Amino acid sequence: MPDQGETGKVAGKKSASRAMTALLLFLFVCLGLFIFQRDSFYLWATAIHVIAVISWMAGMFYMPRLFVYHADSAPGSEKSETFKVMEHRLMKVIMNPAMILTWIFGLYLAWDGGWLSDGWLHVKLLAVFLMSGVHGYYSKAIKDFAADKRSTSARHWRIVNEAPTVLMIIAVIMVIVKPF
Repeated sequence: MPDQGETGKVAGKKSASRAMTALLLFLFVCLGLFIFQRDSFYLWATAIHVIAVISWMAGMFYMPRLFVYHADSAPGSEKSETFKVMEHRLMKVIMNPAMILTWIFGLYLAWDGGWLSDGWLHVKLLAVFLMSGVHGYYSKAIKDFAADKRSTSARHWRIVNEAPTVLMIIAVIMVIVKPF
């Protein structure tokens, strides 16, 4: 009989597989919209981009809070095992697909809007690139926690929690204000 960790890994792989299948199906539907609703596709792309950004940011704000509590739990405890499942599912089912959609539709909007040479977009893209780096850092932390490695403290995660906020503020100001 598989142990709790093995069962969680199998469930995590199934949920990640379902998330990727749903993402591919969603992108197929978007391709249909692009082909058959070309006149209104920009509005669809904008809506999808905003929804993806909100979903990604929700995960970017929530994940370090999980890490704070996980860092304070005993390795191998029931509490720690629960955090492992929560972190894995949040990353694979919500954050990864949301980040992918954010990039795809954001780049489409920049191209279609003719903004690729605008300075404000370069700053926004830098902020989003750095956000993607923080996302990768979270992904590594999930792997470390899954292996019961505790190289960072709860305090560290409370501080890291501020990075997505600062980057999000920069990105929003660039898009709305377009200061240059």
